[in-house]
Formats: sequence, structure tokens, C-alpha cells
Amino acid sequence: MIKAYFKLGRPINALAGIIAVFISAYVAGPETWQPVIMAALSVLLITVSTNAWNDYLDIEIDRINKPGRPLPSGQINPRGALVFSTAGTILSLLAATFINPPAFLIALGSNILLYFYSWKLKCTVLLGNITVALIIALCFIFGGVAAESIRPVLPLAGTVFFAMLAREILKTMADYRGDLKHNCSTIATRWGKSLSRVFVLIFLAAASLAMVAVFFLGQYSPVYLLVVAVGVYPIFTYIALNAESSATGPELERLSTLMKYCFFTWFLAVGLGAGLAA
Repeated sequence: MIKAYFKLGRPINALAGIIAVFISAYVAGPETWQPVIMAALSVLLITVSTNAWNDYLDIEIDRINKPGRPLPSGQINPRGALVFSTAGTILSLLAATFINPPAFLIALGSNILLYFYSWKLKCTVLLGNITVALIIALCFIFGGVAAESIRPVLPLAGTVFFAMLAREILKTMADYRGDLKHNCSTIATRWGKSLSRVFVLIFLAAASLAMVAVFFLGQYSPVYLLVVAVGVYPIFTYIALNAESSATGPELERLSTLMKYCFFTWFLAVGLGAGLAA
């Protein structure tokens, strides 16, 4: 049962957000790390609770796209998922109260947006994708707020916004079959996978340019550019070349996963760049 709830909440998905909080706080230079730790805990709880809510609403779609998930496979009943989600949301807000009022408002707004996304915005053209990208970008703002210095983290938030928007559109291409069957309107089902690919390429390019802007707008060692050039850009290029409209759902899902791990390389670039420049 514990394993099933672990799969339902997908806490590993929160790892990127947690690292984003710590990286952005490190760049901002906190006076104390206790608020930053509470911010990371809040991000973890927001992630697992809204993931459970998303699965609760998507049971029928997941019977096609992801039949092995805990809810469509019967490992967890819908009521259990709803209770799990509600408890996680309450705890995430409680954790945010130990930071400062702006942090609490970010946590509250993030929860509302993510719940509304799963309920209404997921099946929209671009609006849902933009919402998710914005929430992920807010992780960097969250870290800056916890460290009480927002300005240094704004270029980081902008970079991850473009990169996540590309990934979210790529995921709509991967989920095309199930979304189409259940009349879920996304950029892929409404405008087609070919045009969706164009948007993926545009936002990948925007993220690539933003990564360079980070270097010139902040105080970073040249090591930052080296890691980006060697560890990020080749993966972005590979994804751009292989995100074809003719690719299968599993193939596109693998590209989406590869892009997720690419973020960790960029985090390393930011951490090394900021640390060696200090």
C-alpha cells in the first residue's frame, strides 16, 4: 500500500522543484537556511498532493495512456487518493507559514493553480501548459523569497519557464492518443502534432538563449557556460531532432523524461557557476 501511494504522489517528480528552491536560495544568498528547508518541504507536499489530484481526475484517460498507475490498476481507490491529496495540500500550506507571508501566498497560489489545472486547464490549448511551466518557475521565486532576495533568481525562473513549456507541449504529443479518445483538447489534438513540434522547437530555442542570458545577467563563473554547452545543448538538440510528429507515444515520453533529467545538468551548471564565482 505504501508503495502504491508513493507511485500516486510521485515524490521523485518533486526533486527538480526541491533542488530549484535550494539552488535559487544559494544564488540569492540566504542569511539562514531554515526557511529554505521549509520551502523545499512545501514544494514536496504541493507536488505529491496535486499529482494525486491529477490522477484522481484522470482515471479514465490513464486506463489508456498509463494503465499501470495506482488508480486505474485498482491499487488505490479514488476516495483514498482524494484524502491523500487533501492532507498533502494542508501540510504544504502549514510548512509555508513558517517562512514568511509572501511564501505562504506563493504556496497557496501554486496549490490553487495546480488543482484548477487538473480540473479545467489540462484540456486547453497552451493555457494548461503555460500554467504548469509558471508553477515550476515559481519554485525559483519561492527559493528567492525564502532567502529574502528575489532579483538574482529572476533570470533562472525565466529560463526554466521556457524549458518547461517546451517539455509540457512535448508531453501533449506523447499523450495524443488517449487525449484524443477522451476529447481532451490540447495543442496536439487541436492543432496537430506537427505544429506542436514547432512550438517545442521555439521554446527549446528560447530556453537555450535564456541560459546564456543567465550568465551575463548574474555573477557566474565561465564553468557555467561550459557545463551548459557540453551537458545541456547536445540533449536539447537530440530532443529537437527526434520529436517528430510521426514518433510514437512511448518514444515521445522517453524524450520528455530525458529532458527532465537535462534540468539536473543545468542545476549543476548554476550551482558550479555561482559557487566558483563567489
